[in-house]
Amino acid sequence: MHAFRSAVERGDMDAVADLLSDDVVFTSPVAFKPYTGKPLTAAILRAVSRVFADFTYIREINDPDGRNHALVFTATVNGRTLQGCDFLHLDDNGLIDDLTVMVRPLSAAQALSEAMGAEFERITQEATAG
Repeated sequence: MHAFRSAVERGDMDAVADLLSDDVVFTSPVAFKPYTGKPLTAAILRAVSRVFADFTYIREINDPDGRNHALVFTATVNGRTLQGCDFLHLDDNGLIDDLTVMVRPLSAAQALSEAMGAEFERITQEATAG
């Protein structure tokens, strides 16, 4: 999805949040249980933007009906280089209602888990403010 990719690449996390449906489901690469809802998902994505360095999308794959997208990326977290993919699904209104992220290798996923764990309190505060 070009709008999501463009907003992420600009670092415009408000624009990213505007693309999320109210009941979006976010599946993290480092947590078993998915997270539900726009405020929490937006807070998690803001935290990811803080912990990732050198983030770059390298490929975009779209299905013919335009509702399923895969955005392949590279980034660094705490000195570990990772490769990942954002899988997005759009609802009938063109908003993201499902976002699944996968990353590799394991050492980078572990570094991401640690970095995001350090952000957890701030994520909770941002998600519940307002």
